[in-house]
Amino acid sequence: MASRRERATKIVATLGPASSSPEKIRALYEAGVDVFRLNFSHGTQENHGNVLGAVRALEKDVGRPIGVLADLQGPKLRLGKFVDGHITLTAGTTIRFDTDPTPGDEKRVPIPHPEILEALHEGSTVLLDDGKVRVRVVRKGAGFIEAEVVAGNRLSNNKGFNVPDVLLPVSALTDKDRSDLFFALDLGVEWIALSFVQRPEDVLEAKELIQGRAQINLKLEKPQAVEHLTRITELSDSMMVARGDLGVELSLPEIPALQKRVIRESRRLGKPVIVATQMLESMISAPVPTRAEVSDVATAVYDGADAVMLSAESAAGQYPVEAVAMMDQIIKQVERDPGYRAIIESQRPEARHSVADAVTQAAYQAAMSVDAAAIVTYTLSGTTTLHAARERPRIPIIGIASQLSTARRLVMSYGVHVVHAPEEIHTFGEMATKATQVTVEHGFATEGDRIAITAGVPFATPGTTNVLRLVTIDKAMMNRRPSSEKKTEPATPRAAAKSADAGAVVRSEPVAD
Repeated sequence: MASRRERATKIVATLGPASSSPEKIRALYEAGVDVFRLNFSHGTQENHGNVLGAVRALEKDVGRPIGVLADLQGPKLRLGKFVDGHITLTAGTTIRFDTDPTPGDEKRVPIPHPEILEALHEGSTVLLDDGKVRVRVVRKGAGFIEAEVVAGNRLSNNKGFNVPDVLLPVSALTDKDRSDLFFALDLGVEWIALSFVQRPEDVLEAKELIQGRAQINLKLEKPQAVEHLTRITELSDSMMVARGDLGVELSLPEIPALQKRVIRESRRLGKPVIVATQMLESMISAPVPTRAEVSDVATAVYDGADAVMLSAESAAGQYPVEAVAMMDQIIKQVERDPGYRAIIESQRPEARHSVADAVTQAAYQAAMSVDAAAIVTYTLSGTTTLHAARERPRIPIIGIASQLSTARRLVMSYGVHVVHAPEEIHTFGEMATKATQVTVEHGFATEGDRIAITAGVPFATPGTTNVLRLVTIDKAMMNRRPSSEKKTEPATPRAAAKSADAGAVVRSEPVAD
């Protein structure tokens, strides 16, 4: 029997020095990882290629699709150097920022980004070293600004800085990002995570480069992106609430509400959403998390996120496998809570006016009415399965994908147990036979159970979810081979489509034709 997760919410884990060996990658997968993240802010392309090779070898060995997300670094705005390697800034003092590369001191700080100085204006806030130092621009001149120190601290060489209230004239893709992007695409990753997105045009730029070879995961990090949340979510294929950078540029009390808003918007549009950053941070150096961290992970699950993510905990921590196992336990505990289902049901988005949404909602309602064991979706592009995941059903979704790349992408989605089945399906009968066999083989149902099947007609046509069929599993169907199925269904795509358009095909049980 192929391995299956006993939870609907997925786990994304970052691979790094503490977890890049084939043995450790296997241990992480067995502990509960569904999608592996390659962080291109660290390591070399050669190293990432070797790690991806180990993931693909594991995938082949376990016989289950495994997703891979390549996370691009994005622009990193950094200060220059100081004469003594560091300075100490005191609140109330004034300091100059300029483009002179000469090492700075307590009176001036070098910034090797003239375009950033040009974009700043009087009143702008600049955050240094992840917000540990805060200054406000009080004067601007040619190639320099003067700023008052609002919150002081020690500041060392090459620390990063953020400008939260200004749209910066900087592309989301640096030369390094473009090199890493094409390298990752050539490797065949399923997801490209974009950093530093400020506006819809940043997503369009990336889509033009990717040309459909992978799907885009947009990391929500900048306040400017929040202003365009609906549009960038529409343009992207999935979202990530990157709370670390958001927590620097936004007021910390704003983050919880924003997290819920992003999850709601992503679910409304049928896009997978990940909650990330510092989820089990203390497990970098401790074998157990804090109670607050456990509550944080649980909150993301209660909010209805598709996935939760580990960063340094699995990439560089002392307890990477234990961190994954802990996250797995937290998710399972939340999803067993009777109150969890009530929360998820109360947040169900309104149906959009499409045949696909109507059929998917009908499938969920019908499955509940007949106490079905699972909802089975046939998909080429993944759309049919994403529609089902949007409903957040209380029963498993079995996503049968004809393309391996689609199967790997769907692993990220809520409640989906993905099966790669490359053989072609030509009739409803063959579809029901394959769905039955997969459901039984993977341990989701047995003889006498019911399943709800959704698909699109004509078959192998992306984005045409228009068929619902209810099936009762019997021995005849369990033992039948799809290739020997009697073709008693509509014989041509045109006839099938006509039948479906009449109101979504609902084939009644029993299965045997």
